[in-house]
Amino acid sequence: MKIAVVGMGAVGGLMAGRLAEAGFDVAALARGDTLAALRARGLRWVMAGQELSTTTIRVSDDATELGPQDLVIVALKGPALAAAPQVLQPLFGPQTVVVPAMNGVPWWFLQAGAAGASTQRLASIDPDGRIEAALPLERVLGCVVHFTCSSPQPGVVQHGFGDRLIVGEPAGSPSGRASARTTAVCAALAKAGFKTEASTDIRHDIWFKLWGNMTMNPVSALTGATTDHILDDPLVHSFILRAMEEAAAIGARIGCPITQSGEERMAVTRQLGGFKTSMLQDTQAGRALELDALVSAVHEIGTRFEVAMPNIGALLGLTRLMARERGLYPR
Repeated sequence: MKIAVVGMGAVGGLMAGRLAEAGFDVAALARGDTLAALRARGLRWVMAGQELSTTTIRVSDDATELGPQDLVIVALKGPALAAAPQVLQPLFGPQTVVVPAMNGVPWWFLQAGAAGASTQRLASIDPDGRIEAALPLERVLGCVVHFTCSSPQPGVVQHGFGDRLIVGEPAGSPSGRASARTTAVCAALAKAGFKTEASTDIRHDIWFKLWGNMTMNPVSALTGATTDHILDDPLVHSFILRAMEEAAAIGARIGCPITQSGEERMAVTRQLGGFKTSMLQDTQAGRALELDALVSAVHEIGTRFEVAMPNIGALLGLTRLMARERGLYPR
């Protein structure tokens, strides 16, 4: 299986490193300092405190040099994908499968089966349809990433905790069985050491993870606080619970019901200990914030389905304003 990883930050770097170590033919599309570091030193990644070096990854800033692949893993931040999805076209052959390993609501989410919105594009994610045109639904498998990692410097990836990946067809599987391509991708990722799960309702899996992290990320970016300090503040704790109730109400309207309580989900987060969310890391590093996929899209969907969202609206407005004032979100 020929595999290309697009976006060699934390998530992409970890997946590329593990897949290469497992013996797959892995190529990477990168740019800037990351490209230079990968060419000079290879990908360095740290697992369980041990630093390993992978030198077998072909890397380029030109997809034409890499050529068609069997599997393309897109690990870009939302703004980067929206800026230039067409550059990925040389990676695609007739049977190429695209797996976006990205946070939040994907561009195809409503197109894949939300009741009453199956043909509607998410303006907050793909306003002009460029992503949809470049990455049509029939190429895509949905993916949910359940692990943490960071990239302390270009070309270096440090694993935090977790190694679970959920993969499934965007429109689900009415038969209750995973598709052949889902099974093949899960097998490849499992060979690379990930705990993989073939989902028959990936939209629900996406919404469930989003319900759990769409609040913690922006609150941490606003406050600079780690997750334990956020959970310890009673007023913030209560605010997050109200926003989660609104997101659960939206999920019920779009076929993604949430059965867990907000308090139960917070207890899971607390067990992980205090850590910096990815959005807090981006804020501190001066990188563009991935606000649209995590919060703007939720607000857009809730508006379409006429769900009251005063707390989600406040969270979006405050975080967006902070990010604009710091140059981390477009005006």
